Amino acid sequence: MSAEPLADAVDILAALVGFDTTSRNSNLALVEWVEAYLGRLGVESRRVYNDEGSKANLIAVVGPAGRPGYVLSGHTDVVPVDGQAWASDPFTLTRRGDRLYGRGATDMKGYLACVLASVPLMLAAPLRDPFVLAFSYDEEVGCLGAPRLVEDLVAHGPGGLACFVGEPSNMNVVIGHKSKRSFSVDVRGLTAHSSLAPRAVNALEYAALVVARIRAIGRRLAAPDALRDEMYDVAVTTAHTGTFHSGSALNIVPDFASFDFEFRGLGGADLQALVDEVLAYAGDELEPEMRAIHADAGFEFRERARFPGLETDPDAPVVALAKALARKNGHSKVAYGTEAGIFSTAGIPTVVIGPGSITEAHIEDEYIDEAELAHCLAFLARLVAHVRA
Repeated sequence: MSAEPLADAVDILAALVGFDTTSRNSNLALVEWVEAYLGRLGVESRRVYNDEGSKANLIAVVGPAGRPGYVLSGHTDVVPVDGQAWASDPFTLTRRGDRLYGRGATDMKGYLACVLASVPLMLAAPLRDPFVLAFSYDEEVGCLGAPRLVEDLVAHGPGGLACFVGEPSNMNVVIGHKSKRSFSVDVRGLTAHSSLAPRAVNALEYAALVVARIRAIGRRLAAPDALRDEMYDVAVTTAHTGTFHSGSALNIVPDFASFDFEFRGLGGADLQALVDEVLAYAGDELEPEMRAIHADAGFEFRERARFPGLETDPDAPVVALAKALARKNGHSKVAYGTEAGIFSTAGIPTVVIGPGSITEAHIEDEYIDEAELAHCLAFLARLVAHVRA
């Protein structure tokens, strides 16, 4: 390791970006690299696998054992680069001036690199409380790994005094994000020539009726008297249908349709009630009509993702600490989802704060400014000083 944390962070970021951890792939090669890095520093770690053993969360404790610590949380997976026109290899960190380009540079391997580059500083300081490095899998496809990670922390320790989730926020303190429920829906009908349409079950039309109901729910949620939180740029709970597929020709009644939809909820929103409304409309009102013509017609709903929102009290100690460490006076809420709500729901006071801008996430030529890494490293150095025994 060099004497310059920023140089170390850039080197580590280059290594992390070099692993194609698109969510459809395994993250185990990256996990193995991090384990080896920590091992050279004398830090032990443990894996928490998915069911297939193809992916793993990684937990490592730096400092005194057997007591709750400060959780530094980030995800190891990234979104695909398919169809994007990158100016350089997305899985090779490329410097152009003060910007570092690569998939995950902002979302969120930049934060992971800063955390790992700060481990020697943690080891050099006698710590009152430990740091808990908590790196997850499959955040980008629905926060699938974090529940197991948090369950392991609660069951086997060390637990958390506070948690800092390093999603890109330009090192601003984020105290809230919306919850989410999303579903894929298959609709089975009965085909026929379009001249015989009354004898068929038009899967497209029945799917469209449910999509229309979801839209109506969304309009209701946006009404002037609906639940609102003006700290969000979109101040209401939202309903959205994102994909729809059906039909092959105008003169054929389609016997299959599929679509994906989601609800994103403010704190206090009952997303289960909204889901139940959609399920009841499809199952109680539409399916009897469909099955009167064809017994096998109907709907199949499959949940794609579910995660809780984050609603941290602005007066909570973790918020005051994050502001002091970041040299910030304000706080905000964001519309995008994170794993922070999962930690908070488990009783760990949590905020989102990390380097880079969310506007640079997921796009082609994703980059992070080197200055953002420096700000994050300074935040972590102040946190180490705060935890010094």
